[in-house]
Amino acid sequence: MRDGGLNDPGIAGLVLDWYDENARILPWRVGPAERRAGMRPDPYRVWLSEIMLQQTTVAAVKDYFHRFTARWPTVADLAGAEDGDVMGEWAGLGYYARARNLLKCARVVTGAHGGVFPDDRAALLALPGIGPYTAAALAAIAFDRPETVLDGNIERVMARLHDIRTPLPAAKPELMACAEALTPQARPGDYAQALMDLGATICTPRAPACGICPLRAPCAARQAGSAAELPRKAPKPAKPVRRGHVYLVRRSDGAWLLERRPGKGLLGGMLGWPGSDWSETPQEEPPLAADWRLLPEVRHTFTHFHLILTVRAAMVDTGMVPDTGFFLAERDFRPSELPTVMRKAFDLWTGE
Repeated sequence: MRDGGLNDPGIAGLVLDWYDENARILPWRVGPAERRAGMRPDPYRVWLSEIMLQQTTVAAVKDYFHRFTARWPTVADLAGAEDGDVMGEWAGLGYYARARNLLKCARVVTGAHGGVFPDDRAALLALPGIGPYTAAALAAIAFDRPETVLDGNIERVMARLHDIRTPLPAAKPELMACAEALTPQARPGDYAQALMDLGATICTPRAPACGICPLRAPCAARQAGSAAELPRKAPKPAKPVRRGHVYLVRRSDGAWLLERRPGKGLLGGMLGWPGSDWSETPQEEPPLAADWRLLPEVRHTFTHFHLILTVRAAMVDTGMVPDTGFFLAERDFRPSELPTVMRKAFDLWTGE
């Protein structure tokens, strides 16, 4: 058995033995066989993957990760990128404040740390866009610091392993205490990734595969028959509904009327269609006089609210001057650089 946790070496040993045989192959990961061969994780790739994976699935992130690392192979390369280029590559991944903080962090690491990520949790926490979870994950995975990592997958494993029935989010301190007690001094980065994999592939939210779980013997929830109902979650309040107007304008030479949203706030720094604010009673604010035609509504859900957009479209002559926004030549327009909600409006036009 491998050296394991602080209070129960058996748990960490079981998890690491399972990971050595079943680790997922991920583009940002240095697997257990590679680690034994002497390969070490690239902190830049670990950091980039952790930022991308916040509120996002592994399947959704993989292509973005490949594109980012192909275009900006190092943190210094990313620090030197144009803001608009980075926001464009991020389009569709959601939670766009992450992309803004990504650039800020890359520039601080490059400018203040010589392009080298600090290797301890406290120093990592001082970087833009890095909170307690990301600092712990980066310290553990990239630098083998014995930090406790607690994401949604690991919360689920801990809740079931200890049969914790307190609903989330109130259960978080108890789950963290349980996770801290099991964090090993040896191979803490592999251990954290092993728990993530266990939660993603075996200890899944629905129909956990308890029969093949390496922790089936010590799992208190399996013994109590409560595994499938854990972790419990407090009911979420209903999301409010906001409305808005967007205007799709194409010039006779093929150019599109776009605007770049303010750097702060929702979709900050992203390209989009001119439009109104998003509220209960938005005002119509067309960017120019035109023969508008009404398209179907766009419906989109953000973290804190549902959005319904009224979409209008128009073709205009090349001499038209808008009150807001700018015309972007057709050759320079890439729909893939639009955030998802704006892409939905564009798809309505192209789908006519």
